Amino acid sequence: MTLTRGARITGAALCGVLALITGAWIVRDVSVSGGLEGLWRYWASDPRREWRIAPQATSPLDGTLFAVYAGVGIAVLRSSVAASALVATAVFTLAVRLPSLWVLTASWAYLRPTDSIRTRALFSTFAVLGLAVGLVITAVAGRRPAGAGDDHGPRTTRHHRTPTRPTVVVAWLSAAFLLLEAALIMAWQLRFGYQYGSEVYIDSLVGGERVGQRLLAPPSGWLAATTAVLCLTAGVGLLARAVFSRPLGAVVSVAVSVSGAVGVYAAVRLRLLEHFGQVPLEYQLLVGTSLFELVAGPLLIVLLTRRGEGAPTGGPDAGVYGTPAGYGRPQPAPGYGYPPARPGYGYPPSAPPGYGYPGPGSPSGSPPGSPSGGGFGPPPPSSPPPNW
Repeated sequence: MTLTRGARITGAALCGVLALITGAWIVRDVSVSGGLEGLWRYWASDPRREWRIAPQATSPLDGTLFAVYAGVGIAVLRSSVAASALVATAVFTLAVRLPSLWVLTASWAYLRPTDSIRTRALFSTFAVLGLAVGLVITAVAGRRPAGAGDDHGPRTTRHHRTPTRPTVVVAWLSAAFLLLEAALIMAWQLRFGYQYGSEVYIDSLVGGERVGQRLLAPPSGWLAATTAVLCLTAGVGLLARAVFSRPLGAVVSVAVSVSGAVGVYAAVRLRLLEHFGQVPLEYQLLVGTSLFELVAGPLLIVLLTRRGEGAPTGGPDAGVYGTPAGYGRPQPAPGYGYPPARPGYGYPPSAPPGYGYPGPGSPSGSPPGSPSGGGFGPPPPSSPPPNW
């Protein structure tokens, strides 16, 4: 199934509105932070070590969502997997924005000095969740059979007609990167829970007063678990070469790229790369993880946004039943119930005698059943009897 032209335009418009909402919050934080450098420095800090609500409202997740909305909004107008891209965007948005419904209304969030910001953030969350549901409705209601025409007639290019799946090389290579990323995320989450205890880890998973909380971001543990689950789902889907795996993997790859960029920026700012051999092993592994994400994320985006391949054409009966000659395909051989054509393009030169048609030797105009033409019953007399 693919999308109609109206559904594509609607999906692109919804993505544009989502990008505008997210971009407005980023612009607001740029002004509060004193520029992009201040915002990047805030994004590179660990929210689990902050015990107060900062004046900034956004997080690296907002940069991820802005890039996803912009990219999907453009690609959905032409992509053969537009429906899957809209659903993947909606699933990612719902998963990471849903915790704001209870985080922004919790008593432990210490948001009394910024009640106006919290109110705007809550309204923004409701709007984003509603638009994400709209993406799902658009993808479901705007479906049409693959190969069917749209408002401008039938498609003539195959990659516009049918959703495409990843090629074998892309599927296996991308699945390896995504599954490895999921394993790294789960390993670091286990390390954090072991280091700080189960109570702090649960607060980082669903929100709580023991960990810091950014205004628009979900709890850090929730975000990590969501990313790991989506990486695992996309990786398994890629191994099965499912159609949905390409857009879902590309959406998750944007999150991986942003996470790697922020981590490498923090390592550079803290001079961990300059003294890499002297820092503890845990920090070396953190830097290695960030470098892997910075390399694997863009590579996955390039691989998964390449044009896929369609389903094999022709069924098991292709080539069994022939087509008329003159189109590059053989005619059916004799013996399949079709007699060979007679001379004269299949029409006999004359009908067999005895069926009311003049025979080959009958004169023109001889009546049916004449001696020369044969027929049924005795022939009529040649002349009337005397005195008739």
